[in-house]
Amino acid sequence: MNKIKSLDDLRKMKQNLSSDISIREKSNNPDKIVQIRVAMATCGIAAGAREVMNTMLEKIAKDSLPVVVTQGGCMGYCYAEPTVEVKVPGKDPVVFGHVDPKVALDIIDKYILKGELIDGILPVNYQSIQEKA
Repeated sequence: MNKIKSLDDLRKMKQNLSSDISIREKSNNPDKIVQIRVAMATCGIAAGAREVMNTMLEKIAKDSLPVVVTQGGCMGYCYAEPTVEVKVPGKDPVVFGHVDPKVALDIIDKYILKGELIDGILPVNYQSIQEKA
């Protein structure tokens, strides 16, 4: 642990700890909050996923939104990277492709906050075991 040498150091430590506690509290009931997963495999990172994730994290922190953002591996949509999966409570997960920072903000502002569909949703290309039976 770093030594506290000034009041600014103490404030920074408090802010970091508050952020960590907030993430832990949100993750206790993940099915009740919006979850965002950014695909951060090699192809996603090369296509700009890190910038997309940082944009989303900044927006969520700035607006104090009850959203958990995680990074995931390959979702199998390499042709559409960067990809972002959004799970809104009570709805099926939606995967957005070709996400750039502007689209990332639209996902939060329009899809998550207002419930509006936006361009870039990738079609579901699988069937569950129940659907095949």
